[in-house]
Amino acid sequence: MVRPAQTARSERTREALRSAALVRFLGQGVEETSAEQIAADAGVSLRTFYRHFTSKHDLLFADYDAGLQWFRSALAEQSGEESLIDSVHAAVMAAPYDVDAVAKIAELRTRELDAGRIVRHVRQVEADFAEAVEEYLVRTGGPTVGSDERLRVTVTARCISAAVFGAMEVWMLDEHRSLPELARLCRTALEAVAAGFEDR
Repeated sequence: MVRPAQTARSERTREALRSAALVRFLGQGVEETSAEQIAADAGVSLRTFYRHFTSKHDLLFADYDAGLQWFRSALAEQSGEESLIDSVHAAVMAAPYDVDAVAKIAELRTRELDAGRIVRHVRQVEADFAEAVEEYLVRTGGPTVGSDERLRVTVTARCISAAVFGAMEVWMLDEHRSLPELARLCRTALEAVAAGFEDR
């Protein structure tokens, strides 16, 4: 079991590697940047780099991974007394967004990686997001009894995830990105989905 101090240190190391990679990637491009350079800039060994990331390309998706962990934590803090839409929206907006960094990383992904790799990773993150919502629904709604109830929970979670990721995609394509606009788009998408199923 990982102790909290180790977890905090590990997250600081991951953040240092993410920051160092972003600077290098923007300055000299992804292919021209080595894992060794990123590790040195972050002040860690190459071995430590590979303990946290399997390749330098994984760092192009670190914003999703970090945001998802924040989402899970923020969603776990919701009481379950508010509506599902309010709970998910609050959790999404609790993530520590750095609008400029998110935009730059998205641009790097588009420029440096093939579309298939991006789509596969985003779909995996979207599925993980749906899993977190499903866990929340089970926690706040009690045990699911029968296949119909289980199906309802699964479909609800996947629809919520698709709505949030759709809102984020639209936000990323806008030239004038701001957190209030992201909040508005997420709320609009979630309310559109809520109109199609009975809230818990």
